[in-house]
Amino acid sequence: MAIVTTASLHHPEQDDFEVMDTSYRILDGNRRDFVTGHWSPNFDGTGFAYDMNTVFPLDRLEELAEQGVIGRVADQHLAYAGNQFDLSTIRMDSGPAGAKWMHEKGVDIVLLTPV
Repeated sequence: MAIVTTASLHHPEQDDFEVMDTSYRILDGNRRDFVTGHWSPNFDGTGFAYDMNTVFPLDRLEELAEQGVIGRVADQHLAYAGNQFDLSTIRMDSGPAGAKWMHEKGVDIVLLTPV
């Protein structure tokens, strides 16, 4: 199981999401240094600052896996920028590319966290 979030998350050394950026970032599930790159003035990052699991519930998935409720949690996850005006590029290009990448990694279930 993997997470696909639209919280514009990335690691500090990765490029931040720019305005109209329809690409995705690969997130390492063994790390907890996620940064949100939401550029919308309407985004309230308080919940994420307090607990990353509000937008990226990786700790909760790992707990469920430890309890045997779900199978293995993927080592890598994907993040997109959810604050988009035109979704056609994500729908036709980077979305299918991300899905293909996850399928090739053996992911068969995805938890979507729209932000």
